[in-house]
Amino acid sequence: MDFINKVVVITGAANGIGRGVASAFAEKGAKVVIADVDSESGNMTAHELRNNGAEVKFVKTDVKSEKDIIHLFETTKNTYGTIDILINNAGKSVFKSPYELSIEEWDDIIDTNLRSVFLCSREAAKYMRENEGGGSIVNIASTRAIMSEPNSEAYAATKGGITAITHAMAASFSNDRITVNAISPGWIHTGDESELSELDHEQHLSKRVGKPSDIARACLYLAEYENDFVTGINLVIDGGMTRKMIYTE
Repeated sequence: MDFINKVVVITGAANGIGRGVASAFAEKGAKVVIADVDSESGNMTAHELRNNGAEVKFVKTDVKSEKDIIHLFETTKNTYGTIDILINNAGKSVFKSPYELSIEEWDDIIDTNLRSVFLCSREAAKYMRENEGGGSIVNIASTRAIMSEPNSEAYAATKGGITAITHAMAASFSNDRITVNAISPGWIHTGDESELSELDHEQHLSKRVGKPSDIARACLYLAEYENDFVTGINLVIDGGMTRKMIYTE
């Protein structure tokens, strides 16, 4: 896949999955805009990618802020002249009993994870529809949209919302030739692999825990112009865990 001269904006790209996605697009020749509230890590990631020959720009962005989001896309447009791809990756979680979760914590997670997807997609689409070939939006959801453990209500609600808004936007933006898809990662380990046990790997049907590169490759596929027949889907990448029947014997 060739992304030379394509402009991709990735939220939450300073660390973790977002950083892996940014690296993958940079390796394919894209011009990458890293949007993150963490200036230190964002600038460090941008610097490392530039050292590898990539064209990268960091824009400090709080995705809870409509003003910051508008600034992000205006800056990208003014810098590179176009916006082709958006990866909505920014997110956070707080695992706390619903009896104890404050409304402020609830709103913070909703605004960071879900409201930002709507705002970023709306602003990006305004520029994408000017492109002859339209554009591509990929939203990072989670398998927690369809399965849960206790005390994850706010996070689960946002990820379920992301899968739903994905197919809604796929319909709304279709006349502008903009594809919209979601990816639901399972367990994606972003730290040192030595932290994982044999059991961690073996419990997956794939016999291994996921890596950021697993999600990055899916983003490349969904953002590729020739794959424009794929829209409105939620691609689950979880090593088979949501298809595994689990009972204690």
